[in-house]
Amino acid sequence: MIIVTGATGQLGRRIVERLLTRVPAEQIGATARDPGRARALAERGIRVRPADFADPASLAHAFEGATQVLVVSVDKLGEEVVRRHRTAIEGAVAAGARRILYTSHAGANPHSHFEPCRNHAATEEILRTCGVPYTALRNGFYISSAMRFFEHAAESGRITVPADGPVAWTAHDDLAEAAAAILAGEGSFDGPTPPLTAAHTLTFEDLAARTGTLLGREIERITVSDNEFRDQLTNVGVPAELADLFLGMFTAARAGEFATVDPTLQNLIGRDPLGIDAMLRDQLPTHA
Repeated sequence: MIIVTGATGQLGRRIVERLLTRVPAEQIGATARDPGRARALAERGIRVRPADFADPASLAHAFEGATQVLVVSVDKLGEEVVRRHRTAIEGAVAAGARRILYTSHAGANPHSHFEPCRNHAATEEILRTCGVPYTALRNGFYISSAMRFFEHAAESGRITVPADGPVAWTAHDDLAEAAAAILAGEGSFDGPTPPLTAAHTLTFEDLAARTGTLLGREIERITVSDNEFRDQLTNVGVPAELADLFLGMFTAARAGEFATVDPTLQNLIGRDPLGIDAMLRDQLPTHA
């Protein structure tokens, strides 16, 4: 029994879909805080049970019979995210899982400028000492994280962000394919994987140019100071801690924290990872 948590999220849902092409549905379990949102998975023969990492008591039933549990990282900030990951890992161990997998980050480092990467490093340390074999999927930076800054670019013709650096932006679809391959035994890793990244790095200037081409208009990339960027966010109601998180992404990129590319993802999925135009078309679905 392979359990995938967060099965209604962007990554978890895709992983379950890819698993269905590799193993029988009755060998897949999916968890969600709201199982009703996973009704379509249940209709395909997948075991769907409620689970909430904030509620340790919910995990015994959710993880029952698991041989592998994939803990999909939660979208929270600060110490709370590490606490929830610890709860999930401890729940998987208590349920008798023989391997725990976790969606980490290619930039996981306790000294990262980017808070989520510090949280991923802390979670990997919990895994290292949990007493059960584990695999930390060091996923490349999701392209969707970059594209949130392009929401109004089609109307304004510009994107205003701080100085950045090269990032190996990667597609959810490719990472889901890789995770499913590992869960199904098509690849085996003890501990952290090599970085699971697309084949090339791109800056925001590159993204602006390619987005502009797809939109049929020029997108100007305007560089502002870190303080200006932070004020720009807080002035439109973004909470200060979230503004600091976004700023940390650019600070870390400038420091080269996300610039590594590696062939492991390509080897796992048996093809080239999606290129930038294909990734952007997925993010801009109304444009060919």
